[in-house]
Amino acid sequence: MKINSNFLNLKDSYLFATVGRKTTEFKKAHPDKKVIRLSIGDVTRPLAPVVIGAMHRAVDDMSRKETFKGYGPDQYCYGYEALIDSIKGSYARKGIALESAEVFVSDGAKSDLGNILDLFAPENTVLVPDPVYPVYVDTNIMAGRKILYADANLANGFLPMPDFSVDADIIYLCSPNNPTGAAYTKEQLKEWVRYATEKNAVLLYDAAYEYFITDPALARSIYQIEGAKKCAIEFCSYSKTAGFTGVRCGYTVVPQELVREGVSLNKLWARRQSTKFNGVSYITQMGAAAVFTEEGEKEISENLDYYRENAKIIANCLDGLGIFYTGGKNSPYIWMKCPLGMDSWEFFDYLLENANVVGTPGSGFGKNGEGFFRLTAFGTKEDTQEACSRIELLLRK
Repeated sequence: MKINSNFLNLKDSYLFATVGRKTTEFKKAHPDKKVIRLSIGDVTRPLAPVVIGAMHRAVDDMSRKETFKGYGPDQYCYGYEALIDSIKGSYARKGIALESAEVFVSDGAKSDLGNILDLFAPENTVLVPDPVYPVYVDTNIMAGRKILYADANLANGFLPMPDFSVDADIIYLCSPNNPTGAAYTKEQLKEWVRYATEKNAVLLYDAAYEYFITDPALARSIYQIEGAKKCAIEFCSYSKTAGFTGVRCGYTVVPQELVREGVSLNKLWARRQSTKFNGVSYITQMGAAAVFTEEGEKEISENLDYYRENAKIIANCLDGLGIFYTGGKNSPYIWMKCPLGMDSWEFFDYLLENANVVGTPGSGFGKNGEGFFRLTAFGTKEDTQEACSRIELLLRK
């Protein structure tokens, strides 16, 4: 027996685990201090009433023989019809037509972003932006793939564009981006689709935060770009859109038009999911199906506006301090330059010890994240306001 030695190439600790450990140690040492966390992207608003109502009805369904549900439909890899139809409806309102068989319900985007790699040979080369959400890199390190990086930096507004002299087989993009909050325009994404098409690559597009976009110049789906259905897989989540971080539900779109080496990737993904995944619970799916109804979208918009206001509070604070940042608009993340020439972890410790505020060190997202720091808008309004007051007081000194 031999272990997968690729795991030994990973960093010893997952970024957010380290942030959590350091925060816990500080709280134990200072039990009298209130620590405000603007670090992990976890929501604080309750589920929308229409979602709760749908889940209650689903619980009642499970209590009756006539309406009880066991395994889900179609070998578990697709969702119930009500959920699939609501997802298709949300895409139709963006001008995108989907077939039911192109939509796969999952327990969240993070799982599928890692699991999708089952479809690709280990010798494929992967291109990811730097800085980047750690799961893109770590899952490919686990598989032993060669990883190339597209530099996201101050010069390009943390929105790298394709270099046609570089060959890649699998490309990860996230827009609005985690951690930088930067979002691609439709014109910029046209270049990425052209690059993926020319290289015969597959573009893995993480759209987990698309509901935060309000600017019509920005794409809410990669399929708003002509030709994307022939080169892209899209990953979406209810976690931030509808507060499902603790409920767990997402969906991945694999177009029928996406074919490589004469093989449909849609069929491969269906085969993979039916083998390795038993689906999302009926109760969860019925709650998710209510999200994209007329009433559901109205109610989740109220929560999204709440987080947008938090982002504005943080952005205004940094504007007042003259600190550079990206995000804060069309995104729940604020990516700020560390003040006073500090590196990322140095600023983490400084902020925790002197303002009792927790953020996420940018260096944990890649080498280009060094000297930057991520704050999230998912706290309560009261905590966000208090955290900003503390940061302003501390840095004005």
